[in-house]
Amino acid sequence: MTFTFRCLDAEADAPLLHSWVTQPYASFWGMPSASVEDVVQEYRNIQASGHHHAVLGLDGGVPAFLMEEYLPASSPLAAVYPVLPGDVGMHLLVAPPSAAPVRGYTAAVMDAVLARLFSTPGVDRIVVEPDIRNTRIHALNQRLGFQPAGAVTLPDKDALLSFCSRDDYLAARTSLLPALTPVTQGAPL
Repeated sequence: MTFTFRCLDAEADAPLLHSWVTQPYASFWGMPSASVEDVVQEYRNIQASGHHHAVLGLDGGVPAFLMEEYLPASSPLAAVYPVLPGDVGMHLLVAPPSAAPVRGYTAAVMDAVLARLFSTPGVDRIVVEPDIRNTRIHALNQRLGFQPAGAVTLPDKDALLSFCSRDDYLAARTSLLPALTPVTQGAPL
């Protein structure tokens, strides 16, 4: 696995993203009945916001996941917890497998995403707020160092607010090696 990152192009990447976000496994992404134009508009808005940014993750040059990073202070999270300097929010959606699923793949993707986020100067803690019913992502988050802080009500869902400090991530990553061996590269966006 060789993961790289590039800025998402809302128009050019919308058909691909549409094929991901409308899959049953992506129901917690909140776009099961979205049109391609809905996806274009959503990601135009995200990219133009100034506080929310979408990135396409590639594995060996092939689109493999979508990652969004955002400033919690400029999001609905600001109303549910005391945002600290250095907090960055993150959303992650892995593409449906094109062949038989690879054991540990999603954990390797999450590791690459966290490594990228923590490599940004000033980032001290990653914040996630997946749907409270999404038990699979809660388990993955905990494997990679996220600490649950409790349920919160957001405008679009009831969520499990969780935090991952750099130290928690590094400790979790150490315990998961050598299972996590992706190579990450790419210029900062």
